Amino acid sequence: MRYLTIAEVAERYRTAESTVRYWRHIRKGPRGIKVGKRVLYPEAELLRYERALIDGQDEWGLAA
Repeated sequence: MRYLTIAEVAERYRTAESTVRYWRHIRKGPRGIKVGKRVLYPEAELLRYERALIDGQDEWGLAA
């Protein structure tokens, strides 16, 4: 399984790293895991999050 850093997630979604950190703080967006002091995002989780958005759920994971 491939894990992405905050910088890689920010690049993937064309946003700032601070935005990805904020999403984590407010529990929005893809779920990351903490490994030591680092937060990593399993690529499978990013795909799940994207699929939820495509399937009509908003960014909070709720049905639109």
